[in-house]
Amino acid sequence: MNTKIAIQEPRKTNTRKSLREFVLLSLFVALIFLLGLTPIGLIPLGFCNVTLLCIPVSVGAIYFGWKKGLLLGLAFGAASFVSALTRPSALVETLMGANMFYVIVMTFLPRLVVPLTVAGVYALLAKKQKHVAAAVAAACGSLTNTVLYLGLMLLFYTLCGIDNSAVLTTIAAVAGAAGPAEAIAGAIICPPVLAAVSRIRTV
Repeated sequence: MNTKIAIQEPRKTNTRKSLREFVLLSLFVALIFLLGLTPIGLIPLGFCNVTLLCIPVSVGAIYFGWKKGLLLGLAFGAASFVSALTRPSALVETLMGANMFYVIVMTFLPRLVVPLTVAGVYALLAKKQKHVAAAVAAACGSLTNTVLYLGLMLLFYTLCGIDNSAVLTTIAAVAGAAGPAEAIAGAIICPPVLAAVSRIRTV
């Protein structure tokens, strides 16, 4: 009798843990779509959108690991693509009129690289100070998204043969203003949110 109880208890614990993480992961995905499809997560500035969606992706990549982080990155890309279809910025709308495939690549690829960057940076720094590691990883993830997204946009504008002199100026302005702001927001918000989410494991 005691042996059966000892065997069954770990199974129940593992099942409870798996269910809890599945529910939490689903909530993260729902949060990404909620933020991404409203002005809260993708703040429209007319010529571009400032995004805060890197924050839940960063928290999730650290908490769940890079594999499930990729799922969150995919959700980020999907929400961004839906937003591009329904309320595109001026830069995205112009590119969309020239080549829809480029817009798909631009909205998904950088967002899949974000959780890989965050998880990798966090793994390198977490042994020293987890709070600092989370802040740096979140900032790096946000900057990765900014550099890849705007870099691909400029590349695709060039490939489409669209005059990119004005675009280059606009992209430089976005990178110089929105990019650092997004990184700072991620560095500030990610550590306390991660700490709060991590407490769920002890409940």
